Amino acid sequence: MTNTTATTDTPVITSQQLLSNWQEHRRLSRKVLAAFPEKELFEFSIGGMRTYNLLAGEMIGLASGGINGVATGKWETTPQLDYFNRDTQLKTKAELLEAWDEVTEQIDILWPQIPAGRFSETDKAFGMYENTITDSIRYFIDNEIHHRGQGYVYLRALGIEPPAFWDRS
Repeated sequence: MTNTTATTDTPVITSQQLLSNWQEHRRLSRKVLAAFPEKELFEFSIGGMRTYNLLAGEMIGLASGGINGVATGKWETTPQLDYFNRDTQLKTKAELLEAWDEVTEQIDILWPQIPAGRFSETDKAFGMYENTITDSIRYFIDNEIHHRGQGYVYLRALGIEPPAFWDRS
């Protein structure tokens, strides 16, 4: 009989697989963003939730500052991608999509620069959230999925068929 005892110390995902998972979710989230009509992107909300441009801005800023923090230890982003700086808020759908693509490229550039041991280090993301780097990255992904779900609700309420939730190509 084969020993089927599991161990909690067995790695089950590589750094490359984690990156691929994150980028797959980003591709789907971009499709949701792109599906919004310009006006509704900035004006439509349900039940007191933020408009989708604000949710997308949070996803953009968190991913940009997050990958920078993971790779360099500096939990910051450029002013134009800083979600918390209302003076630089992106004002058109085209600007949001351009920023989204810029951050996707930023992730691809910085990811290979992350030393292997960094993933198990504990750091205080954005000076506030102490966690391992891997758990912080998982939070960035979870946060995006959560807000993308809000986008699905908005699109359906607007009578727009959202992208297939399972198609992350």
